[in-house]
Amino acid sequence: MPMIDCQHGKVYAGKPIIGIAGGIGSGKSLIADLFGEFGCLVIHSDQQVTRAYADPQVRQTLKQWWGDSVFSSSGEVDRKAIAARIFTDDTERLRLENLLHPIVARQRHLLMEGAAKDDGVPAYVWDTPLLFETGLQRQCDTVVFVQAPQALRSARVAAGRGWDESELARREKLQWPLDRKREISEYVIDNTADADYARGQVKEVLSRIQARWCKTPPRQ
Repeated sequence: MPMIDCQHGKVYAGKPIIGIAGGIGSGKSLIADLFGEFGCLVIHSDQQVTRAYADPQVRQTLKQWWGDSVFSSSGEVDRKAIAARIFTDDTERLRLENLLHPIVARQRHLLMEGAAKDDGVPAYVWDTPLLFETGLQRQCDTVVFVQAPQALRSARVAAGRGWDESELARREKLQWPLDRKREISEYVIDNTADADYARGQVKEVLSRIQARWCKTPPRQ
């Protein structure tokens, strides 16, 4: 698929790639879905990982590595069991990332290819938990940082994932500092209230991105 260079970065088939960043529990997926309400193609990496885990070859590889310990009684991949392994062992984490990330990347670009000629899609939005840590921000044309205070994020992950504050802190230590992520992001959305409050900000940010974007058609 063609890409072009323009004054604002690299545009994939004439549409900007918007990366979503922020702390755990900040509500990145919600913000990404709000971009979707305005026509953007939203790609959730977590959904693509779920699809990758359903691949027979991936399942076989996991079985070879870790045996039945990472499968549930029904035979499904047990993501909590995998998380328990990789978040305490960098070698295992990197091994899993090397297996999954190329698969997720292929899925992501297939989705983008499918929307490339759709004039109703103004941009691609990547909801990727480790956007900076994996270097994917370098493939984005702009990054939106989702902001929420630690206390609120802690409450969200406690309610949604059953994590206590120590678990949240442990996982965030494996990621870039939030101040650094925010500093190098071009836009900030405050996700401390309801969806309507966030939706208004998303609309404004998308409008600003579209207003500044180059209109040069992609080279064939």
